[in-house]
Amino acid sequence: MPVITCGGMRFQHQWQDIPMSDVPDDGQANLEAAIRKALEMGINHIETARGYGSSEMQLGQVLPNLPRDQMLIQTKVPPTPDPKDFIEKFEQSMEYLKLEYVDLFSMHGVNNEEVLNDALRKGGCMEIARKWQAEGRIRHIGFSTHGSCDLICKAIGSGEFEYVNLHWYFVNDLNWPAVVAARQHDMGVFIISPNDKGGKLYEPSEKLLELCSPLHPMEFNDLYCWNREEVHTLSMGVSCPEDFDTHLSALDRIDEAGELVAPIEKRLRQEVDAVCGEGWGARWSEGIPEWEAFEGGMNVKEIVRLWTWAKALDMVAFGKMRYNLLGNANHWFPGEKVVDFDEPRLLDTLSGNPFADRIPDILREAHSLLLDREVKRASES
Repeated sequence: MPVITCGGMRFQHQWQDIPMSDVPDDGQANLEAAIRKALEMGINHIETARGYGSSEMQLGQVLPNLPRDQMLIQTKVPPTPDPKDFIEKFEQSMEYLKLEYVDLFSMHGVNNEEVLNDALRKGGCMEIARKWQAEGRIRHIGFSTHGSCDLICKAIGSGEFEYVNLHWYFVNDLNWPAVVAARQHDMGVFIISPNDKGGKLYEPSEKLLELCSPLHPMEFNDLYCWNREEVHTLSMGVSCPEDFDTHLSALDRIDEAGELVAPIEKRLRQEVDAVCGEGWGARWSEGIPEWEAFEGGMNVKEIVRLWTWAKALDMVAFGKMRYNLLGNANHWFPGEKVVDFDEPRLLDTLSGNPFADRIPDILREAHSLLLDREVKRASES
């Protein structure tokens, strides 16, 4: 595996299946240029998904013309209650990609217990995927997830998967126990969306730019992740060939990752504590349960995380992007925005948090700071 993956979510023409004739020539040429540049740079892992609209179909116009044995192709299909739907989606993926096999196949969106059960129950989707694996149509089986750390660890602990696609980076270290668990199970660790979900780092605040100097925030985040031996690849969702450039620049400095990252990380963490209070950065999430435990389904942990980065590093645009997804993204980003809450009840639920008495005011401030127009997931917009 290369340490950079060519992510196929952003260079597709549309989020729905469409006839190839509807794809503009310049759009298809752009996709092909991105794939060819990736391969020239040694980025031979190309990943897509059944849920990425026309991505698979457009890739299928390119991949058969390239050296198959030099590429690692990955697609992802969500487990379904009726395995027939799962089979139909996979067959559609393979038809679009025009490949005899994929190197990596992910159970897509293992975000809650229900979807995990659809994958692993007797007669479920994993049994079908194992059959495809025995037939040589897929080489390795993993899962992608936006779920809680506990759920991810449960899926890892099942022993059924060879790799995991998850969120972990500087502004979201909540899944680190899952990364460690994956390493203990000898699984590959694939980081999802380090540029976008990792802080909208392609549009950084002036404060973040200053604190990350002499690196760009995307370079810092890349090196921060690569500096952990548990992490194997970062998915760079590119919309054009030039989107690789900043990450290739960071890769040139990978041997210096430790010495470059340490002083920047120290500055960032000091700023968090200076703005949010002593010890905040290390302990703010302690004892905050998942969203199901709160009145109205408020996703308190996520709201406080977004508030932290908005307040400390002026990452307000990132906070708004994520906050306004709450309530609109189903199990891909569960829970609700701040709702009217009973403060004593909230404090009781937060009794294990060292900053519990501050959380009610933080929730109110986060709602005022981050509320904007409602946002839908890209695939639904």
